[in-house]
Amino acid sequence: MLTWKDIISFSVNGNPTPDKRIQKTENEWKEQLTPEQYRITRLKGTERPHSGDFCTSYEEGVYSCVCCNTLLFDSTIKFESGTGWPSFTQPIKDNAIKYEKDDSFGMIRVEIMCNTCDAHLGHVFPDGPEPSGLRYCVNSESLKLEKE
Repeated sequence: MLTWKDIISFSVNGNPTPDKRIQKTENEWKEQLTPEQYRITRLKGTERPHSGDFCTSYEEGVYSCVCCNTLLFDSTIKFESGTGWPSFTQPIKDNAIKYEKDDSFGMIRVEIMCNTCDAHLGHVFPDGPEPSGLRYCVNSESLKLEKE
């Protein structure tokens, strides 16, 4: 199980090696994604709180990256954080997520991205439920749900 100490270490010392890498041109991403998906995943945007399809949905399944289909989160570790964005306590695999220090907007946070294609997903915070204490705060537009 990943801890906040692991997250900080990844953001400072380098991320785990992904199972594979996918790279496309900006035009290829624009052709594949909706304008809102492109804005969020490729331009590091954020959807308005409580606006995403997965904010209040708790259907069983696996959430994958909307850009490259990499499995990211399981519905069994999703929880209601009250923040307005889908929240998870752990990724499906330790190497599914890439972590980078984000000091934009006068804050210091840890940005989370798909480790396969570098899609912006959201941020991770150390204020989640036990046992990990982590809250992966994710934009719905960066995810797709593969229902069980």
